[in-house]
Amino acid sequence: MKRFWKEVAVEREADGFALALDGRPVKTPGRAALLLPTLALAEAVAGEWRAVGEDIDPRAMPLTGLANAAIDRVVPAHAQFAAGLAAYGETDLLYYRADGPEILIARQAAAWDPLLDWARGRYDVHFETATGVMHHPQPPATVTRLAEAVAALDGFHLAGLSPVVTIGGSLVAALALLEGHAGRDAVWAAVETDETWQVEQWGDDDIAIKARETRKADFDAGARFLSLL
Repeated sequence: MKRFWKEVAVEREADGFALALDGRPVKTPGRAALLLPTLALAEAVAGEWRAVGEDIDPRAMPLTGLANAAIDRVVPAHAQFAAGLAAYGETDLLYYRADGPEILIARQAAAWDPLLDWARGRYDVHFETATGVMHHPQPPATVTRLAEAVAALDGFHLAGLSPVVTIGGSLVAALALLEGHAGRDAVWAAVETDETWQVEQWGDDDIAIKARETRKADFDAGARFLSLL
């Protein structure tokens, strides 16, 4: 699509902040009003629309995409969406450790143990860690408490949390980011510990670099979206 507007405005509504293009309200792909919960998020989304050149590129508008997803997909299926993210609490990346070499074992412990320690205190839970990739069950109380924490989030927070969880493979790390315990760069470095190790051992290639850049961009968009709520 070509750009068809000149002016982008943020308008305060009774229950949020709306965007208008040349005075016309912006709709989601599902034809709902693009109504945003905070002024900070509304201004950031408006900035994406203002930055559009001659052609509309959805990849250059990740905050708009997450807001659309929150309204059209997450809010109408809140329980189902929350359950999908909560399932990562049963198979979290941070639970599964390498059995060698020692330097990788140490790196995983340095990056992951502080996040698990935080979650233990924050949610009053216990985690079982294991070596290898075979499934190792977590205590039912742990799974339940993490699921409750996710279910308590509104649709916008779930939408922003989704790429952080699914790209990183860790619900615990994503919750640490959401609650301000760990910053975006620290969480990214933690969930990329194994990938970074592999690159150091075997080198990189253009395809892998591009894939990692795409993952990082989507991860950063989710993190920024959360920071604006």
